[in-house]
Amino acid sequence: MIKSKIIRLFSLVLLSFLPVKSLYSAEMIDPIKVDWSFKGLTGTFDRASLQRGFQVYKEVCSSCHSMQYLSYRNLGEPGGPEFSKEEVKAIASSFEIQDGPDDQGEMFTRPGKPSDKFKNPYPNVQAATAANGGAYPPDMSVLVKARKGGANYIYSVLVGYEDPPAGVTLDEGVYYNKYMIGNKIKMPNNLIDGLVEYSDGTESTVNQMAKDVTTFLAWAAEPELETRHKTGIKVMIYLILLTILVYLSMKKIWSRIDPKI
Repeated sequence: MIKSKIIRLFSLVLLSFLPVKSLYSAEMIDPIKVDWSFKGLTGTFDRASLQRGFQVYKEVCSSCHSMQYLSYRNLGEPGGPEFSKEEVKAIASSFEIQDGPDDQGEMFTRPGKPSDKFKNPYPNVQAATAANGGAYPPDMSVLVKARKGGANYIYSVLVGYEDPPAGVTLDEGVYYNKYMIGNKIKMPNNLIDGLVEYSDGTESTVNQMAKDVTTFLAWAAEPELETRHKTGIKVMIYLILLTILVYLSMKKIWSRIDPKI
């Protein structure tokens, strides 16, 4: 009797897990694997791609998504897009930043400065949620690190919009994306061929813009990546040389010992 109850309970538990796993597997599609320049032990960021990626963020993404951990001066620092000082000042001054209070206790707006944080498109979370149909646009500063799959996942979502298959009904303001869990996303497909006019003459296809802005977001999430890679290489060389020296030293020491003793 007890044995029968145990078997029945085990069967119920097993059955309760099977549909969930099956559903999850059906919804989850592996992201596209991209050959990123910044991957690997000696990986570095493509400067041109970083600058184009910032342009895509500024012209397309910044109207909804913030980057609260970045300052405009970061755009000119080594390891990043490396805009010139004049370019950084021009970029910062193109934004109106709220500041204050002044001597009269009033808030005021002024042109941005390189030391300012990236301007947030909304004054608060509630305003952002209300403006986007109840969905809060996530901050993009560390988005690549925060999402499983990293840069590959972000890129895949940007290029993964499709018409819903037959039998799939979407609510108003919801879009079909084959790389999202559940295949539903509230962010519309904002990338179309030719949307951005790149200053370097690169053709702005959807794939190119998605790759460039993802590269920029990867840098934003890990601006010290190149420095870390260089340090890692130096440490490995040091350890290899140290190992060789230790080996030669030990060999010399043991060579003085008579093996007959």
